[in-house]
Amino acid sequence: MANSKGKRKAPYKDFLSPALHGRFASTAALLVVVAYLEALVLADWSSWFWSWFPFGPILPRTLFLFGGGMIILVLRVAQYHVGIRTSNSLFHTIAQSLMRTQTYWTFLWYAASSVTLYIPLLSSYSADTEMHWIVYRNGDRARLNEKPLFLATYLLTCAVMQAAEHIIADEDRLVLGDSVEKANVNSTKGQESAPASPLGQVIGRLPGIMTQSSIRAASALCLHLPLYYLAWRPVSWGWTLFFLRPFYNLPKTNMLPPSGPATFYTLKNCLVCGFLVFIFWRVLNVAFSIFMARKPLKNGKPLTAESKDPNGSLLNGLKSKKQYIRGFAMWELAFISREFEDRRIAIFQDIDREEGPVWSQIYTICLDLVKTLGTRVDEFGKQPAPPPAEPAKIEQKSRTSAPPKEDPIFQRQQANKSMRAEVERVVDRVARSPGETPISNLSPVAKKTWKMAKDTVLTPGQQDALQPQNMLGQLQQLLVKFLRNDLGAPFRQEYRNRIAAAVLGTPSAELGLYLNAIESLGMMAVRSLGEDKFGNVHRDVPAIIRTFTSTVRKLEAFKANFPVHWSDVGGSKEAPEVDALVGALKGALRKLVFEFEPYRNDLRLTLTDIRLAKEAAGGEDGDGRGPEMEMAEKKR
Repeated sequence: MANSKGKRKAPYKDFLSPALHGRFASTAALLVVVAYLEALVLADWSSWFWSWFPFGPILPRTLFLFGGGMIILVLRVAQYHVGIRTSNSLFHTIAQSLMRTQTYWTFLWYAASSVTLYIPLLSSYSADTEMHWIVYRNGDRARLNEKPLFLATYLLTCAVMQAAEHIIADEDRLVLGDSVEKANVNSTKGQESAPASPLGQVIGRLPGIMTQSSIRAASALCLHLPLYYLAWRPVSWGWTLFFLRPFYNLPKTNMLPPSGPATFYTLKNCLVCGFLVFIFWRVLNVAFSIFMARKPLKNGKPLTAESKDPNGSLLNGLKSKKQYIRGFAMWELAFISREFEDRRIAIFQDIDREEGPVWSQIYTICLDLVKTLGTRVDEFGKQPAPPPAEPAKIEQKSRTSAPPKEDPIFQRQQANKSMRAEVERVVDRVARSPGETPISNLSPVAKKTWKMAKDTVLTPGQQDALQPQNMLGQLQQLLVKFLRNDLGAPFRQEYRNRIAAAVLGTPSAELGLYLNAIESLGMMAVRSLGEDKFGNVHRDVPAIIRTFTSTVRKLEAFKANFPVHWSDVGGSKEAPEVDALVGALKGALRKLVFEFEPYRNDLRLTLTDIRLAKEAAGGEDGDGRGPEMEMAEKKR
């Protein structure tokens, strides 16, 4: 029995932070390599040795490229998070992003990175007078060259595009493990190939990154050309002259040159620079996301293995209010439940704690997470609780005299019933009560006049088209056509987004947190048959089976009855997040039923509980076992 009294419970972040620092250092080391390779591409290769020698002329260019990448690394460290954004549509996501200061910091840091990367890119054209800031033509009078200015503003356009993509695609999110793949319990056929190393994953994605970068560089150039001539050219030209006049004898006027800078040579240089910059940013973001989301292991052991109180540190992480700490701690618990027998035994035997046995605390944390799924499903669509009743009003004393009259002092003379008066009365009524039909309130004379005017101006087909129900149908058809277009894509409330927001909660949720909690409960309960010598786990097995069963039934019924929004023109009812949750619950149920059904009477599980659990598990052969349980039974 592990005695934890008197021990210091080291916080989980004391072990997670050093691991994250090491992963950041690995990303920075890869960034140095990428900066050096791009510096080689920009070298003039006039000397075979000095063009590639790391401590030669290539060193300043590499340092500037590395500095531009470090700006984005600092941004990623400041804004990284775990969990998907759960909003009904991309428009809602953009609207929420515009209310956050992090969005504007993203644009600012990408702009700073583009300025830093511009310096080594421009220096690669040092021998080319066409890319110098100052040129001398028609005598010795200095002139400002617009081509470097066009390249600089083009890189700012690239920064704006990349920042927008960064926000829309939620690049700041860290995906903790292959959670969706783990939930697919039917993918156990054959031996799965070992996952590639983080560096191998980055290298494997290079072809796609190069293709995306070339497309983005061309798209940025197409966007930059009209923006430059319509908006940026006069502003950037004037400010550049303002900063360079103290150093050069430039003209006092800010008149734009008659010829534009968009020559074939300039456009070609912009495409090459944009391609290199987009590759640099994309490799950096991919590497950071892959390296930082590595398994919570150190030297093949859980992160908390070096703690003086491993179980206490793990519990500290599971109870943390910070989402990323809880996510890593739950991921580590899932590894312990699968692969580390010594840690599982230590958890089962650690019963001497002030807050209760370690297993009981883990059981409560994980089961509460699973119960929240069913709670959200039950509460979805319900009306909010009514506000508290107002205090009773004090009754006013009865009057002993008649109330003062409210009639107007100067009574108007009754207007004559003419056509004009009738029309004024109808217009006034429509303005005051827009929901009422104005025609029904007209006098017979006005109705007849209205009908004659309508028949004279409009044909019967036009009159039918102007009916309220027909106009509403036409408006809906126009909206559907707009939503089918790419411009209407942000406004579609797709089935997948809406059901994920309903099940996982808003504004964000970590799917892996729930999947790892389900797996940890199921595996720990199954392994307790041979490792829990105190027999504390078996008392909680019935509650785990019943909770998993009810949650599966609720999620499946909720998904089957969840409506498709009218703006979802695709009409697809795919929900991979919900399918992953249901798959993980079914896989855990199959294992629990197979292992604990022989002990049904001791656990006080009724035949109804077992039958409902088997039906919820939904094995292919109809008995709730599934293929993996059949293989285990054959081995026995």
